[in-house]
Amino acid sequence: MPDILVLTTGGTIDKLYFDALSEYQIGDSVVDRLLATARVSKPFRVQGLMRKDSLELDDADRSTIARAAAEAPERQIVITHGTDTMTETAKALAGIAGKTIVLVGALAPARFADSDATFNLGMAFATAQIAPAGVWIAMNGTIFPADKVRKDRAANAFVPA
Repeated sequence: MPDILVLTTGGTIDKLYFDALSEYQIGDSVVDRLLATARVSKPFRVQGLMRKDSLELDDADRSTIARAAAEAPERQIVITHGTDTMTETAKALAGIAGKTIVLVGALAPARFADSDATFNLGMAFATAQIAPAGVWIAMNGTIFPADKVRKDRAANAFVPA
């Protein structure tokens, strides 16, 4: 059995842009490619749940994410997620006991050269291995307890709540 489960839900990390007007769609997940490029040898499994911008996620989607995390045999879980509603999904995951769950996203698509996606995913992958059970958010080089963080849209960063 893999040690770490990576659930993909979409968000900026997987966005594809087509023109200067920022028309986009959520593409196939880049997680496998990023982890292969990083030469990750820790056994992991990637499961695609959905391909949505986080502003499009609803309570049914959050229930799907929570159910997948709760039912997974892995105790270490990384969830790629859009940054706008990441903290809302974290609340839906709060009742899952005995697992370390880390939500992660990107402020620029992974396909962009200056993206934070690779670094954030690496932080999330490491956090899943060393943090105690609970729900965490890995963004901006910091690991936040999921119930003590918010996205500061003006600063385009996650900050303590």
